[in-house]
Amino acid sequence: MTHIALVGDSIFDNARYTARGPAVIDHLREQIPAGWRASLLAMDGAVTAHVPAQLRRLHATHTHLVLSVGGNDALQRADVLDTPVSNSDQAFTLLSKAIAAFETDYRATVSQCIDTGLPLVVCTIYNANFPDADYQKIISIALRAYNDVIIRVASEYNLRVIELRRVCTLPEDYSNDIEPSVAGGRKIAAAVVRAVTEGRFCGGGAQVAAWN
Repeated sequence: MTHIALVGDSIFDNARYTARGPAVIDHLREQIPAGWRASLLAMDGAVTAHVPAQLRRLHATHTHLVLSVGGNDALQRADVLDTPVSNSDQAFTLLSKAIAAFETDYRATVSQCIDTGLPLVVCTIYNANFPDADYQKIISIALRAYNDVIIRVASEYNLRVIELRRVCTLPEDYSNDIEPSVAGGRKIAAAVVRAVTEGRFCGGGAQVAAWN
């Protein structure tokens, strides 16, 4: 029996943001084939370094692992975008240091996910839905560097990648600036189902798709 474990942050653990509507895990349990199971191990507010603790809650029935993390890592370094600099070199240096720290943590976490022996799917960080158009552009550009890490690591390990930037594309996919709504959660769950069910898990580089 297939049993999917969701690990990571509030992209999966979004119940508190849906006004009592169905969360991602509820949508997933409705959409998976009969006889399958899905467990929520992800926790709202988690950063990459918190995922190994979630992995310790896995048990023998789990057959697939889906990881969505990194958004909170980026939020914790949002100060980089507001730090006064005198030239672009300083700005890029600050961002590069934040990305290097994220890459260290993300690689370690993906390695531990792989060590579980379960087929692993990873997700990129979506662009969010900030009301200020200029700030939204800045955030989207900065997140490209974080997503570059995710896709490069996925490519090295031949992992499937759900491209959440192509899944949650509309304002109604968000319940606030950064959290998935009921509608967004439904799309995310559908992407998870398709990523797990379509074709064989195999090598050959990152398999990047929206699966929505």
